[in-house]
Order: sequence, then C-alpha cells, then structure tokens
Amino acid sequence: MILGLIEEAVRAGARQNAVCDLLGIDRGTPVRWKKQGVGDDRRHGPKSEPRKKYSKREKAKILTTVTSPEFRDLSPSQIVPILADRREWIGSESTIRRALAEADMARHREPSKPRTKRRPKEAVATRPNQVWCWDITYLSSPVRGVFFYLYLVIDVWSRKIVGYSVHEVESGEFAADLLDRTCAREGIQRHKLLVHQDNGGPMKHGSFKSLLDHLGVFMSFSRPGVSNDNPFVESLFRTMKYRPGYPTKPFDNLAAAIAWVDAFVVWYNTVHLHSGIRFVTPEQRHCGDDVQILAQRTAYYESCRQRNPERWSGAIRNWSPIEIVELNPASRQSDDDYAA
Repeated sequence: MILGLIEEAVRAGARQNAVCDLLGIDRGTPVRWKKQGVGDDRRHGPKSEPRKKYSKREKAKILTTVTSPEFRDLSPSQIVPILADRREWIGSESTIRRALAEADMARHREPSKPRTKRRPKEAVATRPNQVWCWDITYLSSPVRGVFFYLYLVIDVWSRKIVGYSVHEVESGEFAADLLDRTCAREGIQRHKLLVHQDNGGPMKHGSFKSLLDHLGVFMSFSRPGVSNDNPFVESLFRTMKYRPGYPTKPFDNLAAAIAWVDAFVVWYNTVHLHSGIRFVTPEQRHCGDDVQILAQRTAYYESCRQRNPERWSGAIRNWSPIEIVELNPASRQSDDDYAA
C-alpha cells in the first residue's frame, strides 16, 4: 500500500523525498523495499509499549496538579522548579506540555497577554514619498564608548536619502526636527505618508510622536529586536560602513563626521547605481528620470540582439522600471531586494 501511494504521488509530479517525509519514513526505505521485493509495506510497530510511557493514572495526576488553584496560572517551566523544591516529581516540562496538549489544554496560562509573532503590517509604495523608513546609527568618536549619532531618513520607493543629521546625543527632539524639515522640503501632504521605524527611545519619544500626529503622518514599528523589519535602512547603513573610503579611525569631532556624511549622501543619491532599482541612482528614481534611462537601455539591448542574434539564446535583460516596492511583505523577500 505504501509503495503504491508513493509511486502514485511521484507519477503525479511529487518528489519522492518529500512524499517520504510526509509519510514519516526514511527516504531510503522505499528503495530497500523494492530491492527486497517482499510486500508493499514492511513497517512493524513495537511489540511492547515503552517502559517509560506514562500510565493513564500518571497523566491524570499531572493534569490534576497543573490545574489546581495553586498552579493553574503558572507555566510548566515554573511548576517544575516549585515541585522540585518540595521534593515532588510528576514529570518533565516537555511531559507536562505533552499531557496538556493531549487533553486540549495547551493554553497561555499567565494573566499577561501571550507573546505574539505578528509581523508589522505590510506597506506598499508605488511612487515617491509614500513610505519612508528612518533609523539612527553610531559613528565612532575619539572617546571610547562615546559616539556621534547619524539620523537618516530614506524613501522606500526610490531609496533616496531624503533627510539626515548628525548629533552628539540620541534625542526625540532631534528626530522630530529632522522629520519636520524633511516633510516640509518634500512637500508632504497630510495622511499621504507612512513612516516606519524601530522601537528605540527617540522613536517613542512624546515630542516625536506628537509631531507625526500634527503632520498627519502614519506610523509603523518594527518588532522589538528584529532588525529585518527595517531592511532598507539597515542595508543602507551596511553600504555606508563597508564602502571604500569609510574612515578606519574615529572621526576627530562632530564637524568631521558631518562633513563625511554630507559627501556620502551626495555620492549615494547622485552617483551610486542602486541594485534594488535596476541600477539607476536614487535621485534619478526619485525624480522619475529612471523611466527614460531604462527605456534607452532596453532599446540598446534590443538593437544589440538584432545585430548579433547568435549571442542571445533568450530574452534580453529586464530593464523595466520596478512598479511596486513592498516593506515587510507577507512572504519575506530575499536580501537582494533590499540591497543598497
């Protein structure tokens, strides 16, 4: 029966290894059965139950204990140490959890809300100044343990650095001032922009949140401790700190740090060909000049294929503009989609 099911699934297009995994048998087992030529399913269950298997009475004792008034609000990881101090043993944490699951009682047992793995809500940009991301990164100073702080705002659609500033401290006021000036310079209209950030102190500062409310800007937050929820800025910081020319020694002072960042932003926005936007500059993408540039590339490649058809076995390289950029999509994109 088993071999027949496997062969039927393989004929339907399934991979044999995947079918074996689904059936819970070793991937080499069907091959061995075919060579032996005896029977269709040679699996045999155990002739006796494991000696360490818990009896119904022992499982009932576990459920009675963990549902008692004393323990009903505690997790198995808390119950086991308490019983150990009393020189009592009813089972390991995994045994208790398994007994609760079999009895359909595996629930969050503490008064607090259960932890959630919910991802941030997906954001989609189809033009500039719809979705921004911002963050703060450290820049080394001459004093060990003391840093300069780069505040940086990037447009998700174009990858352009639309705002930045460098300060000696992390501050919600500095962040608010940067966002205020950047929104004014880009002409942001109320309720037309979403700003994504992590859960740092400046991001949750009262003055910063009040400013966003005043500007009519929507807010989105990363999960605590999950840098991948803010991938565009993190990728940009990596590009900045690993590109040739990044100082190998600390900046002498704040003015030196500002001067270096000024030069980097000009290079990044106007010279750097960004891999995530078909290798045009963020400034070209932000202004809409990328459409003509990519069209010219397409026309040139088409002419090359017509002149040398033997060099082309398929379609030319895709130079079409990227129409949609997603932040934290439901299905995780690859790192190459964010690469700076």
